[in-house]
Amino acid sequence: MSLEQLIFNGITLGSIIALAAVGLTLTYGILRISNFAHGDFMTLGAYFTWLANTSGVNIWLAMILSAVGTVGAMLLSEQLLWRPMRERRASSTTIIIISIGLALFIRNGIILIWGGGNQSYDLPVQQAIDFLGIKVAYYRIIVMVLAVVAIATLHFLLQNTKIGKAMRAVADNLDLARVSGIDVERVVIWTWIVTGTLTALGGGMYALITAVRPNMGWFLILPMFASVILGGIGNPYGAILGALVIGLAQELSVPLLGSEYKIGVSLLVMVAVLLVRPQGLFKGTA
Repeated sequence: MSLEQLIFNGITLGSIIALAAVGLTLTYGILRISNFAHGDFMTLGAYFTWLANTSGVNIWLAMILSAVGTVGAMLLSEQLLWRPMRERRASSTTIIIISIGLALFIRNGIILIWGGGNQSYDLPVQQAIDFLGIKVAYYRIIVMVLAVVAIATLHFLLQNTKIGKAMRAVADNLDLARVSGIDVERVVIWTWIVTGTLTALGGGMYALITAVRPNMGWFLILPMFASVILGGIGNPYGAILGALVIGLAQELSVPLLGSEYKIGVSLLVMVAVLLVRPQGLFKGTA
């Protein structure tokens, strides 16, 4: 496989990781939740997309419906788990353990309902385009375009809307934001809405270029956390750049190490960067 092909594949993978990583970093930056169930919510989004699509719904409408379902699941976890834990001032260790339990619950629930085999969307096979020696798969192009649109929309939300500015204020200083009159609970709800939408899109798009399977999100959790830490914890723009670095590093390592070690490369890159720049590439909220 050519270097150009590996770079293209790495950018595609990084775009998908970026969507989920942004949601993960917002969850930590605003809610202070290290959510190890994030990857399984991504899987849930892929299954919701698959369920709608194989029921006759257009794939793009299916992704929108999937986002609604995933946001609903996240808001349910907020009511049942995270809000009670905040009220009890649970420690970060307790939060992590609960999130791991939630991840196992979601994954095994998916296996119970839909089985453990691979599933695929009901889509026509599209011929790859040969562009300057690169095999450009149609759905990989779609994934990259959708990722850019989603990230641009997020940027507009955070920089130009009232709720976006409130989210940034809460991430910077929760107590000061509350004293300033910001409705923190409203910010919490919007954080889950944004996170759930990006996560569902990430899961749905990842399944476009691979397959729908119960452990797909779990295998991306390390690259997602690596992207978040690399870009500066709590910094959404840093998470995007970190995800692209991780995606490129994973794909470029394939000729040397094989595809089996791609996940380990995420950890290696993260450790190497943090040894030089402990705060990550950008300043975070941690």
